[in-house]
Amino acid sequence: MIQDQTPKASRNQETGRPSFIRPVSPGARPGRRPGAASEIQDTSAVVSGPGTCTFSSVPASIAPSRKKSAPLSASAAALALSCALGLTAVTPAFADTGKHDADKPPAKMSTVGGELLGRPGTQVRLAAGAPALPKKLSAKSWIVSDAESGDVLAAHNAHWQLPPASTLKMLFADTVLPKFPRTTTHKVVPSDLAGMGAGSSKVGIKEGYTYTVHDLWLGVFLRSGNDAVHVLSAMNDGVAETVKEMQAHAEELRADDTHVVSPDGYDMPGQHSSAYDLSLFARSGLQKKDFREYCSTPRAEFPKKQKEGKTTERFQIQNTDKLLTGYPGLPAYQGLAGVKNGYTSHAGNTYTGVAERDGKVLLVTVMAPKPDESHAVYREAARLLDWGFRADGKVTPVGHLVPPRGADPSASASDGAAKSTPNPARGAAQASAADDGDRSGGIGIALGITGGVLALVAGAVFVVRRKWPLEARGPKS
Repeated sequence: MIQDQTPKASRNQETGRPSFIRPVSPGARPGRRPGAASEIQDTSAVVSGPGTCTFSSVPASIAPSRKKSAPLSASAAALALSCALGLTAVTPAFADTGKHDADKPPAKMSTVGGELLGRPGTQVRLAAGAPALPKKLSAKSWIVSDAESGDVLAAHNAHWQLPPASTLKMLFADTVLPKFPRTTTHKVVPSDLAGMGAGSSKVGIKEGYTYTVHDLWLGVFLRSGNDAVHVLSAMNDGVAETVKEMQAHAEELRADDTHVVSPDGYDMPGQHSSAYDLSLFARSGLQKKDFREYCSTPRAEFPKKQKEGKTTERFQIQNTDKLLTGYPGLPAYQGLAGVKNGYTSHAGNTYTGVAERDGKVLLVTVMAPKPDESHAVYREAARLLDWGFRADGKVTPVGHLVPPRGADPSASASDGAAKSTPNPARGAAQASAADDGDRSGGIGIALGITGGVLALVAGAVFVVRRKWPLEARGPKS
């Protein structure tokens, strides 16, 4: 595979980033079970400005219950078997008969989060003085929401089940990240890397090398490395078990549009999610300090050469999220803190991002924009964020991001009359070099969350309240 070479970031890549974003510390976390002794590499992010922040956050991530785990599909079982046998993955060939590929969304979709969100087309309620939505929006699906209150400000086909590409890695991280202390080490064996799809994005994991969990998560978040995902999955009792846990966690988060087949987001039959669900995954993951730190890291050092299990040489990796790092002709977005970008040939470009401005924190997810302009997924995400900040207090929400089932007594497995029938499988395709990203992902963001308080207010609304000190900002991008 030809790895996407990330160009040097533009000069203003650090301009306007919230000062609460801190380096990813390789040290063990207090209260965690110490990992195996290992050489700890200084792979922290280069971040501008110190800062503290107070953030009463909702611990959206709730450990998945295995009892709720969905049975593995035949395709997932086959993938797991190939991994167990150490077989080289072959790009799956199957008919692309899913409705996902249609130009029009289903007439009926899930109504989780609100009845309007189940309707096809654009949903927005503009009050007096509210700005009009951006004109240049071509994405099949998008959603803009308040990350704190969960209010959905506007949406377009929010529950359309589409292939997520590497934005699905947000769910992978939210599920697996809490399991291993970052100092834990793992020596890679051939079976760890078996089963990856042809053309997968990679960070450069080598057989026989020993990596810390910290190294592996940097590979997942910065380079969207499917090789790092597979190694972590191997540590987590294998791909099949990881897929099962991801599905159970998606169900706990009430992400009913999501069916997980591959942990890395690689196109597989029957795998899909939605802009709504991806926003739920981001909101849940951002409750975790490690998740926030990793996904907001613009650059880091990664092991290149080792001798006797010790790293002797490192190389720099850079985040593939162009709204986080900036790119020629595409300035870094002011106030962006992350979250994840992705690309496969079937999914097209996908992106979820979070940004803060003047005390307001917004989430945006964009799926499959038309390639009519360069870096369309980033430009459309930026336009929607700009609109959301201007529309603050001038729109009536069209729905809300629901709390997890365990946090909302009113939620039940039947959420749903709300649920929509899962669409048939999308066609397979190998991930390939993308104009806008990692061929299976990128990253960026970190909400400076320090607390963990579950707030159930007025009908079990998922509420987050924060104060974020900001550094001086540069010109508005």
